[in-house]
Amino acid sequence: MAKYVMVVQSKAAEGRNDDYNAWYDDIHLGEICALPGVLSGRRFEFDSALVGAPGQPHLSIYEIETDDIDAFAAEMGKRSMDGTIRQTDTLDFSSTALWFYKERT
Repeated sequence: MAKYVMVVQSKAAEGRNDDYNAWYDDIHLGEICALPGVLSGRRFEFDSALVGAPGQPHLSIYEIETDDIDAFAAEMGKRSMDGTIRQTDTLDFSSTALWFYKERT
């Protein structure tokens, strides 16, 4: 199995940071971690920048093992569309960036 990290940067909708954090901590993190192949998920908040412009204030990193990252992404999309992964209006979706990085072997 190949090893990946899924890196997600995001921010809350204006004035909704507490609601966003409650949704992410109490609902979203668990729903993403329930996807087949997800080994763990962690959240971080921006603290300081040394070089370059900072990204979004919220960062999540998920460890994934899969032989087919495209199938993983398709399953995540399917669950988002059917409501298994619940969406929220507390997220500024236009700010969200999501990347997959494959471990070098």
